[in-house]
Amino acid sequence: MTRPTLPLILAGITLTTMSAMAELSVASLFSDHAVLQRNLPVPVWGTGIPSAKVNVNFRTQTKTTTTDPEGNWRLKLDALKAGGPDTLTVVSGQDKVTITDVLVGEVWVGSGQSNMAGGAGGYAKRDPTLAKLIQGAPYASIRLLRGGPKPNWREGTADAVSGFSAILFSFGERLHRDLDVPVGLILGAVGGTPSGAWLSQDAYDQSEACKMALAEFAKTHNAAAAMKSYQAKLAAWEKRAAEAKAKGEKPKGRKPAAPAKPGQMTRGHVGNLYERFIRSAVGYGIRGVLWDQGESGTAIHGVDQYSVMSALIAGWRREWGQGEFPFIFVQKPSGGGPALDSNDPVTREADAYQPPTATVPNVTDGARRLEFIRIMANPHAHMVSVADLGSGVHPINKWGYGNRAAQVALGLVYDKDLLAHGPRYESHRIEGNQIFIRFSHAGKGLTSAHGKALTGFAIAGNDQKFVWANAVIKGDRVIVSADTITDPVAVRFACSKKRTSANLFNKDGLPALAFRTDNW
Repeated sequence: MTRPTLPLILAGITLTTMSAMAELSVASLFSDHAVLQRNLPVPVWGTGIPSAKVNVNFRTQTKTTTTDPEGNWRLKLDALKAGGPDTLTVVSGQDKVTITDVLVGEVWVGSGQSNMAGGAGGYAKRDPTLAKLIQGAPYASIRLLRGGPKPNWREGTADAVSGFSAILFSFGERLHRDLDVPVGLILGAVGGTPSGAWLSQDAYDQSEACKMALAEFAKTHNAAAAMKSYQAKLAAWEKRAAEAKAKGEKPKGRKPAAPAKPGQMTRGHVGNLYERFIRSAVGYGIRGVLWDQGESGTAIHGVDQYSVMSALIAGWRREWGQGEFPFIFVQKPSGGGPALDSNDPVTREADAYQPPTATVPNVTDGARRLEFIRIMANPHAHMVSVADLGSGVHPINKWGYGNRAAQVALGLVYDKDLLAHGPRYESHRIEGNQIFIRFSHAGKGLTSAHGKALTGFAIAGNDQKFVWANAVIKGDRVIVSADTITDPVAVRFACSKKRTSANLFNKDGLPALAFRTDNW
């Protein structure tokens, strides 16, 4: 196909005004080996001579539009059925662009930080299932694209897969296998990056959730104290630096950074990675997004992950112009709990079960786990529960993570008879010294891992002091109590970073989600 020499429009937004005699071009997302989204209108766009007629031909369809005064054009093909390969042609006057080997199927965008960016080839060295998948290449109906300034579709060869995202490829391979349709995977991810870099400035500015978070933060923020602390740390560092220089050495530790203002990014600026890696894909027909990020937080001073992710989800959807498409995100922290079946390849890296610690952990220890569950409050935002998939900053079983994410998509997006996650707190009632907890997503029934007594629940009375509870399963309910508490008022489950004693599952093999009924 003809390649433009000037930047293309992205999602209908002109980045560079084309000259009056600019040649016909199509946005670079539309290249040989592309995958178009099935069962939805398919946007196609590009540039050409101003006020010129443009025809787009695909299968039996011919759609016509006219370029605007700046040479931009955009139209939509009618919804397409899965299949291919086919040829897409764009014609304007004597100019013609031909794009070959185009498939129609399911298209997903993968984004986030290192656990999304990590390559399949590297993880396959310790993940035998992933290694076997790579050995099974080429995958003629799985296509891969890296977002950025020069996106280009590639066929699913062994080399392409090895250098591609391990979790996104594992996710896409399961979808392809279960749905029996082509799959296109678009990747935009960078290791060690905060969520604040992945939403647009406009999405951040429009977010009521972020505004509310900042207002709450401002109530307790002490700028003078923060500056005083910074000056003390800076003076200490400068003293160490001077002493090290006198010895011909380098100072240990980084030079302290000045305290950020509320709402200010502490690294980079809001939206810089969105503009670099996502903007070019905005408007391309997709089914949804798979997100894996959270270890690096938001980097927006005073704004939590729930608020930023709510803004990001709403912003991406608004800017894409495709409605409330599914947004699937991986829970953080990674792993932390046991598995119902450690012999299952999906859960083989799970933590071993451990009895409860002597004291109940403070809820702040598990705040991030609960924060990610809150993100599910956004419409069509689905969490991948990973407590039983293996711990670490970079869990090695990326195939297990991708497979679990695909199960969420198959169950909640494609209406397959699969549970997306384990038992989820629904309600509770207190009777005497007992709390009766009802769960949704019980599936085939509630059970405890390895036949051990049910653990991981804690209850408290009016003194707000939590103790470990005795817990038993009765139908779709769990009944908890403690010998030392006659009038319980609150219950928690798995509210800690390491939840190795939390062994409630459904018999479908999925771990129960952490919850708390108090707000202390």
